[in-house]
Amino acid sequence: MDWIARTNQQLQKQFAGRYSVRAEKEHLVLEGESGDWQETVNAGFLAAKAAKGKIKGCLVNDIQYTGQALSPMRTPGFEDQALEGARPDVLVIGGGVTGCAIARELTQWKLDVLLAEKECDVALQASSRNDGMVHPGIDLDKKSQLKYSYNRRGNEMYGRVCEELEVPFAREGQYLCFPKWMLEGALRLAKNIHWRRLEVPCKVVGRIALRKILPNLHPGLGCGIFFPTAGSVCPYNLTIALAENAIENGAKVSLNTAVLGMEVENGEIQAVRTNRGVIYPKVVINAAGVFSEEIAEMAGDRFFSIHPRRGTNSILDKKAGPIARYSASTLLTGSARGAHTKGGGVIRTVHDNLLLGPDAVETPEKENFATSRASIKTVFDKQYKTSAQLSQGQIITYFTGVRAATFEEDFVIRRGMYTKNIIHAAGIQSPGLTAAPAIAQDIAKLVLEQVKAEKNEKFNPHRKAIVNASELPEDERNALIAQDPDYGVILCRCEQVSRGEILAALKRPLPCDSVDGVKRRVRAGMGRCQGGFCGPLVAQIIAKELNIPLEQVRKSGAGSEILLGATK
Repeated sequence: MDWIARTNQQLQKQFAGRYSVRAEKEHLVLEGESGDWQETVNAGFLAAKAAKGKIKGCLVNDIQYTGQALSPMRTPGFEDQALEGARPDVLVIGGGVTGCAIARELTQWKLDVLLAEKECDVALQASSRNDGMVHPGIDLDKKSQLKYSYNRRGNEMYGRVCEELEVPFAREGQYLCFPKWMLEGALRLAKNIHWRRLEVPCKVVGRIALRKILPNLHPGLGCGIFFPTAGSVCPYNLTIALAENAIENGAKVSLNTAVLGMEVENGEIQAVRTNRGVIYPKVVINAAGVFSEEIAEMAGDRFFSIHPRRGTNSILDKKAGPIARYSASTLLTGSARGAHTKGGGVIRTVHDNLLLGPDAVETPEKENFATSRASIKTVFDKQYKTSAQLSQGQIITYFTGVRAATFEEDFVIRRGMYTKNIIHAAGIQSPGLTAAPAIAQDIAKLVLEQVKAEKNEKFNPHRKAIVNASELPEDERNALIAQDPDYGVILCRCEQVSRGEILAALKRPLPCDSVDGVKRRVRAGMGRCQGGFCGPLVAQIIAKELNIPLEQVRKSGAGSEILLGATK
């Protein structure tokens, strides 16, 4: 193959012969040894670009990285036989927003669905560590990308899905702002040529109108483009709601369940080994995020690779809310294609905080969620260009997520290439949150081609959310308190969360038994004091309701017990 020879010549020229590629079956393999992770990623991009359209699979990165010792995948640290011998029709691996959306979608048919998640709760990795934006498709400039079609379909579905699940969703749009020297005529030309071709609804907003809408914009900004289909959702609330509704419709969710190996015979998965027993599924769905490559390898179906990408976000106090009534980014921070990132922005969350970020840093570590001062500074330096009124003193918390990018920078949504009964939902990075409902629809269709099933006439798409007492009209709130006085006892002052809501969080279809679990469900501890006041009270309620000693109450997963013992 001449193109492989040419690719090796390019690798030789750019990286002094440290790397080479070869064809294997239907995919391309990149080999060599490297102590520089960024160089490894750059070599992967070069090889993937050269292979585009020439192979059916993707690039597999087999470069041996010697730059540091990498930690193995975190696992629950215990074993039992809770799932031994289980024979589900479908095993979904991964409890992120994609996996939970797939599980829920599959319950529309009479299928035995089991979702396995290695963490103590759903949405503990990328699906809770993102900005919550429902993207309009600003930066997806190729209709051939799976990202483009799934983002478009998923965006259109969000209003209905969130209404069914009673998850707050705000479709308030997004402003992409440009420096003063850019003329409105040039923007109109770009709109008509670029975004009209991509069928992305938008309109040019002149300088005077933009200043009225966003009076706190940086003085160096002029006109902009408004994208009305952009929205905001709480990503972990949505993922939890999808999982709860899946359970209500018959699916099983097994937390603290790590997939450790598979038995494959004649190109078909026979058994899946977990820390909770051996499972015998008919079909396996690989929605394992940054570990989807490892799951594919276990299944004998590794034809793509994941290069993890870290992104840091900062959340500001609600007092900073007036700085931006709508989500906004600038030309320089919103279209950083060369860095393989949308560049982030000043995002108004569905809970009325401002969120800044993310940045994009390539990393070999798939579960290192530490946040560095340098990343926070990088994000702020970018977003100062949107509003000079931002201050790091407004931060109440920050977090870092790791995205599961392929070297092709696109999703992998397909049945197995070499293994018959695996279906991949891999490489799901931004706009994966937006795309999840549409991805779930197509994965369900692929499942039904392999496992015949009748419609589930009892499927109920509606899920009742936990009552948010502080948002009720006064007469309804008074009636609720009269019926259950616990809703009148405020334990989280910052977010106005009542004892009744915390008790309700502990009694949902999806188990919740930690302080952070309660926090994700009803926002106790999400405010300015970050649980400094309500945290001990929440821990006491958990201990009483679960009938366990206070010393056994965990912040999150195993090993995160908060207390050592009594001091008096």
